[in-house]
Amino acid sequence: MSKIGLIIGREIKSKLSNKTFIVMTFLTPLIFVGAIAMIFWTSMPEKIEQNLLVIDQTGLFEQSLKGNDFITLTFSKQDIGKAQDEFPKSNYTSILFIIKGSDGNIIPQARLLYKKHPGLAFKTYIRQEMENIYYEYKLQSNNIDPAVISSARQAFDIKMDKVDETGAVNHSEGVQLFSFAMGLIMMLFILMYGMMVFRSVMEEKTNRIVEVIVSSVKPFELMIGKIIGVAIVGVIQFLATAIITSILSVVLSGIFLKEINEMKSQFDDNKQTVMKYGINAGAALKNTAQFKDNQKMFETMEQLQKIPFAKVAIFFVLFFIGGYLFYSSLLAAIGSAVDSEADSQQFMFPIMIPLMIGYFLAIKIMISPESNAVVIGSFVPFTAPIVMMARMPLDPPMWQILTSLAILYVSFILTTWLAGKIYRTGILMYGKKTSWREIGKWLFYK
Repeated sequence: MSKIGLIIGREIKSKLSNKTFIVMTFLTPLIFVGAIAMIFWTSMPEKIEQNLLVIDQTGLFEQSLKGNDFITLTFSKQDIGKAQDEFPKSNYTSILFIIKGSDGNIIPQARLLYKKHPGLAFKTYIRQEMENIYYEYKLQSNNIDPAVISSARQAFDIKMDKVDETGAVNHSEGVQLFSFAMGLIMMLFILMYGMMVFRSVMEEKTNRIVEVIVSSVKPFELMIGKIIGVAIVGVIQFLATAIITSILSVVLSGIFLKEINEMKSQFDDNKQTVMKYGINAGAALKNTAQFKDNQKMFETMEQLQKIPFAKVAIFFVLFFIGGYLFYSSLLAAIGSAVDSEADSQQFMFPIMIPLMIGYFLAIKIMISPESNAVVIGSFVPFTAPIVMMARMPLDPPMWQILTSLAILYVSFILTTWLAGKIYRTGILMYGKKTSWREIGKWLFYK
């Protein structure tokens, strides 16, 4: 055990002193949090002032169409040709020309002239406001009271809460996209640290360093030391990344907190309006377009708050360790059996297939989280770390989680034993093209 401890210490020291490893430990959370900040920043409405000249041939929208905090409307009766000629030198940013039909009827068609493209949000807001006005006009023209239609069509808010075996409601609906992200992160972590073991074995074998090392320790002890050493480094990096990410998230939330609170307050007011007046609340909303844009975001944030993050973090570490140990033992065996990465391709493909199956099952969780394929994949050790981690935010039964962990760790012991048989022969094998048949023979060497 003392020799294994020395090997573990050597692996930890070599990885922690590696400049690339240190840089990536700090760079990864910066990239992760930066990506989230970029997504949030780009999703927020930009306060770009728009001065819109409206030429309404129909007369329907002159009293009804309203602007908002960023859009100022000016109505005019002038000819569109003259307005277009004067437009380049005017203070208007856009001209909205509402066309009247040749038969004198109002048609749902308009033309927008602009100097600089006003963006999709501007177009969406104007279109939705005009659609609401035209909708009410068509109802009234057919002697239908819009208020009756609006009150009859109500929005239903369906809240999903999970009931456990005891009948208690634990309010943990979860978010399917977040679940998929957890499965994807697990796959990337297992592959990244497993490949770290693979390259370490190959490097020592290629440089013939291993010939000196195995003169003092058994090949199996060397393999176990490498696997455990990199596992400890992985957990250290994971914890460091989690701490840095948490700190950056707190700083980031402080920067955006004021704007988030303002958006949330307006969203809650608009939500109550929709619940009261129905889906055709229309002008009753403070900003119809912004409400619809923010609706999904804030509903997702509310669901995220229900996820048991402490539980997810604990089992993430446990499944990462189990999945890493399972796959790294196989990758260490492959690294010992080949002389170059080019020769390893035929052996890497069978390793990658289960990981890809786990990835596709994680996608399936977003569609059918309790399907037979997903549940079975939660117990198969080749896919369990990815699939069960993807299910974790959805709060699967505890017996399934513990059973999956038990199968995974027992499978690790079995694969380590098999990998050790391959490793002890392959690590000192040079200059010979290795095949699956040859590896099969190594398993029975004494």
